[in-house]
Amino acid sequence: MIIVTGAAGFIGSCLVGKLNNQGIREIGIVDDFSHPEKAKNTGNKAFRSSVDRHEFVGWFRENQSAIEFVYHIGARTDTTEFDMAVFDELNLNYSKEVWKLCTEFQIPLVYASSAATYGDGSLGYLDNHQLIPYLRPLNPYGISKNEFDKWVLAQTDTPPSWFGLKFFNVYGPNEYHKGRMASVVFHAFNQIRDTGTVKLFRSHRPDYEDGEQLRDFIYVKDVVNVLLFLLHHPTNSGIYNLGTGKARTFLDLVNAVFSSLDKTPEIHFIDTPADIRDKYQYFTEANMHKLRSIGYAKPFTSLEDGIREYVQDYLIEGSCY
Repeated sequence: MIIVTGAAGFIGSCLVGKLNNQGIREIGIVDDFSHPEKAKNTGNKAFRSSVDRHEFVGWFRENQSAIEFVYHIGARTDTTEFDMAVFDELNLNYSKEVWKLCTEFQIPLVYASSAATYGDGSLGYLDNHQLIPYLRPLNPYGISKNEFDKWVLAQTDTPPSWFGLKFFNVYGPNEYHKGRMASVVFHAFNQIRDTGTVKLFRSHRPDYEDGEQLRDFIYVKDVVNVLLFLLHHPTNSGIYNLGTGKARTFLDLVNAVFSSLDKTPEIHFIDTPADIRDKYQYFTEANMHKLRSIGYAKPFTSLEDGIREYVQDYLIEGSCY
């Protein structure tokens, strides 16, 4: 059985869908299933067991002999939450429990880290283990992810193979429940549908024009392709970037959404909210050499192609992956 935590969420549910597409049904899905807004993400999936995240540790011990691989994708991902205690509980300490279980029973583990660990990017975006202790994330979410990465690297007892993946800016189907934390693609589509226009944050730095802020946007289907690759190639343990390796502007993104809807772009700029302005990343771009070096050779979906599929096959139809 393959375990997926966060299975009712965005990336976790897409991973379960990908496993189903590969003919895999022996899956244990783990999440807080009390949130009805995420029910669509699991309603069309095949799995063997559904486990509340609060009961997972005990359930794991009882069923460890049937578990062959763990994807720990579940986390609190709100970058505007500033209560560090929330992240200590849900991201740091919970992840330590999962790691310890996989170590005790020698089960391979893949867990979700984040590009938010890189902070303002002043130290670059190289997934070098020696760099991790020096990173300075800009918010408690990023701090929690980096603290776990640091803890992992200090462990002498480990699962038989393990991978931490620093997800960059992921977009795609099944993120409809994320509210403010959903991708700019999702918000742009809804704004165009409702008003015919899109609002983007203006730049508050003289070295970037409005809308020219850059991100490494990666389509969620590319993310789950990498997750499946690691299931079948459980060697070369470590922490890896997971982006496309090519930064694109928010203007590129929004223009692609308008194009996918066959509409003329109309974009207005607004001030970046004060509560995140000094925590805002103006440039992210994953160095992808490390993942490529262990044999992952598939090309990543272009921003235009990924947005076109997401808009036309999922957002317009209101459907899930």
